[in-house]
Parts: sequence; C-alpha cells; structure tokens
Amino acid sequence: MEEIIALFGTRYIQIIGILIAIDVLFGIIVALRRKEFAFQKLALFMKGPVLGYIFGFVVLEIVAQNFSGYGKKLVMVAFILIIVALLGSIFRNLGKLGLPLPIKKE
Repeated sequence: MEEIIALFGTRYIQIIGILIAIDVLFGIIVALRRKEFAFQKLALFMKGPVLGYIFGFVVLEIVAQNFSGYGKKLVMVAFILIIVALLGSIFRNLGKLGLPLPIKKE
C-alpha cells in the first residue's frame, strides 16, 4: 500500500498537478472575464483531468512496473503526451485572455 501512495508523490505527478492547477487558474480567469463562471463547470473540469491524468498515470506506472524495459518507456511517452495536452489547454486559455499566441482562437 505504501508503494501505491508513494506513486502519488513522484516528480511526474507533481508536474502534472502543477500544470493542472495553472490550467484551472487560467480557465477560471477566462470564465470570470466572460462572465461564464460556474462551480458546476469547474467541478466537471476537475473531475476529468484529475481522474484522467493523475489517477490514470498512477495506474499506468503500476502496470508498467510489470514490464521490463518497455515499462519505463511507456510511462515516459504517456507523461510527455499528458504534458503536451495540458500545455495546449494552458496556451488555449492564454489565447482567450488576449495574449498573442500562434494558435487558432475559438
């Protein structure tokens, strides 16, 4: 059980958690500026990334421990994909705030 709890304290999970917090912060700022803020939307958003990214990544780390050399590579690829997805969301929110970014605005 301690091994599973320790997986939630890894550097990977800390980075994912920080990026989720930044994304949520910018999302809240965007919603407040647009006068569209609702706690229900925030709760639904938090349910997705937390369950999908953090818990999913921990489960992947547990499963990857059973694969010899490929497990670490699989974890690294998943980590990179999660980081890219979170950075994309952060950049999208920054674009909505009016910062000139080379992305398509909604």
